[in-house]
Amino acid sequence: MHILSNDTKKVFALALPAALKHLADILQVLVDMIMVGYVSLSALAAVGLSMQFMMFVNVLMTLYIVGGNALISRFIGSGRKKRASALLFSLALFALALSIVVAFGGYFCAASLYTLMGASKDVVVEGTRYLQTLSLGITLVFLDNLLYNALSAAGDTKSSLFIKLGSSGVNAFFNYLFIFGHWGFDAMGVTGAAMATIISYGFNVVVYLLLLTKHSEAKLLFVPLLRVQDVKRALKVGYHAAIDRAVSTLSFLVFVSIITYYGTVELAAYQVGLRIEGLAFMPGFGFAIASMALVGQSLGAGDREKAYKMGIIAGRIAYIFMGMVGMFLILYPEFFVSFFTKDMATIAVASEYLVLVGFVQIPLALTFVYAASLRSAGDTKTVMRVNIASLWILRVLPSFIAYKMGFGVVTVFIIMNVETLLKGFIYSHLYKRKKWLYAKV
Repeated sequence: MHILSNDTKKVFALALPAALKHLADILQVLVDMIMVGYVSLSALAAVGLSMQFMMFVNVLMTLYIVGGNALISRFIGSGRKKRASALLFSLALFALALSIVVAFGGYFCAASLYTLMGASKDVVVEGTRYLQTLSLGITLVFLDNLLYNALSAAGDTKSSLFIKLGSSGVNAFFNYLFIFGHWGFDAMGVTGAAMATIISYGFNVVVYLLLLTKHSEAKLLFVPLLRVQDVKRALKVGYHAAIDRAVSTLSFLVFVSIITYYGTVELAAYQVGLRIEGLAFMPGFGFAIASMALVGQSLGAGDREKAYKMGIIAGRIAYIFMGMVGMFLILYPEFFVSFFTKDMATIAVASEYLVLVGFVQIPLALTFVYAASLRSAGDTKTVMRVNIASLWILRVLPSFIAYKMGFGVVTVFIIMNVETLLKGFIYSHLYKRKKWLYAKV
């Protein structure tokens, strides 16, 4: 009982800061959107559409982050801190090289990207300014994500939370200066918003590097040693995760397009419901990070039974928290939706969405935690296969058929949640089979 209590404390110690950091990420995006919204509708649309470019960036970052996490957590668990630190340095060089390619593409293709997305001329102009400026600092985005994930894999999520809180303040402050033109600065609109974002990422990277190079007690260091073989191992694990992310992102875009066919009210309701549900994801996200780190470290220490148990503990706590959130979504959907819109038709549809997703928060929690555990063990191929098959066969295809047959948007929401439920059962089955514990990294 004492061992279980200590393990549970470890899970909480990692999960809570990770969840709060995720909340800070969401709030920073909301603050950006609110402040840009005061400039013009075109500026707001331009920044919103830039998220499509960031989806592509996230796919590329997944390539080296997931495999890097799996190896770093194992090295830390086996007491090889120097090797984990050398891998971090090596992955930083890889991220740097990859980000330069993305920066060139983002800068020179910005206008074409917005045009391809069907943006109006005003939005294309504003979007080009925003994306070109952001592209100049995209290297900092790549490094920030690498350093955060590596530190989490090593078992330190608390430092990242404090760093994020600091950078959120930095971002808001420079938004105020650059977007609107205060304290002698010219009002730069979306260009200023992009500059503020770059500075906040730069703040993150500088503080991370100070922590990893100056703090001898840090769980991970930034050791300038090149480990090409370990980078190859990380990429071998990560490319399945990157394919998974890319195909899943595509399925999401197709699913949204299906909802778009129903009309503006239905699309707005879905977007509102998705944002509210995003807040419900916080516990699941936090416990997934905790499971990833503790499972990987336990495997690195050669203790498969403990690795299995840490995922079980994280899953149980996650589904308790997300289950409680689900109850609130079921009981008070209109209350949550009313913060985003006063349109009664939108409130009605979004409330139906929240009630339905409320019923599947428990299987969703298990999906978060168990999928993270499998990735941490290096079994990214299984996760890729499950996600691709589930999203396309159980969600996108039935939703398209339902639309063509004349069923309402609520039927599509039901299909989406049935897919979530079935995926939760699939991951529970795969986790309890324990084959993933023997995956080679």
